[in-house]
Amino acid sequence: MSDAAVGFVAIGRNEGERLIACLRSLPASGAGDMVYVDSGSTDDSAAAAAHLGARVVALDMTIPFTAARARNAGARQLIDDKAPRYIQFIDGDCVLADGWITRARAFLDSHPDVAVACGRRRERFPEKSLYNRLCDLEWETPVGEALACGGDALIRVEALIDAGFYNDGLVAGEEPELCVRLRARGCKIWRLDEEMTVHDAAMTKFSQWWTRAKRAGHAYAEVSALHRGSPQRIWARETRRALLWSAIAPLSLFSALFFGPAFLAPLALYPAQMLRLYFSSRQRLGDLAAPWAALTVLGKFAEAAGALKFHLGRLQGRKSGLFEYK
Repeated sequence: MSDAAVGFVAIGRNEGERLIACLRSLPASGAGDMVYVDSGSTDDSAAAAAHLGARVVALDMTIPFTAARARNAGARQLIDDKAPRYIQFIDGDCVLADGWITRARAFLDSHPDVAVACGRRRERFPEKSLYNRLCDLEWETPVGEALACGGDALIRVEALIDAGFYNDGLVAGEEPELCVRLRARGCKIWRLDEEMTVHDAAMTKFSQWWTRAKRAGHAYAEVSALHRGSPQRIWARETRRALLWSAIAPLSLFSALFFGPAFLAPLALYPAQMLRLYFSSRQRLGDLAAPWAALTVLGKFAEAAGALKFHLGRLQGRKSGLFEYK
């Protein structure tokens, strides 16, 4: 099967060798098939991409950067150049699996009601850190019809245009938000039981994990506020859960300060929740169950910080900045 109807959009910033590996994995068939969108790199990413045959689009960094804006810039350039039927979006720290395009395109060709096909993303070096292992676990999602895709996905161009592309203004969570609009138009999102990409999180420090969780909380709050009136109520529950769990500690400490130590009792909910998560997951996760349970609970504080950052920025009439965790 020819892949001439498929174009590729890679986005990145200072990815170095990871970007080179990413672009070399893309089975582009000719000029105009592959676009790399650079977001203010200070290394030689743009030159390396051009050398590998990609059309390079450099974002104007005087305008606030978002991954959604980068994806849109790449998609529009690709559509202007080639007008492909499908676009494979990929992050510059990922490598595309052999055979993915052929299998995913065949699926979309035979399922015209499906707008997005995605597959299994894996971590390249899960053994290098606990946080990389947890990322690899996060990518283990059910196959079949899905509510959303991630940054790596094969998308039907006609559906992307009809939905109005990604939302440029979102700091994070642009893919699930796009999927909300696609599903509202009767399109389906499908996760195939196929290897799609290998990701290199390079996350070895707690501070990186914390910032990533904070960014997730910001996305929960922003996307749920954007679709507040939607019957799907995307991420409303996740936002409430983060805010409620993070509020227990300060409220207990404040109450104990003024009304006595008995008000510290609610703090026991945190270890109780960790134990509940541990015992419910130890058969499935093995030695990852304990750190996963602890970081899941602790992560609610990071998510709440991100959600509060969004709401504070909205009250002040300004956008939140980019979350860098690498």
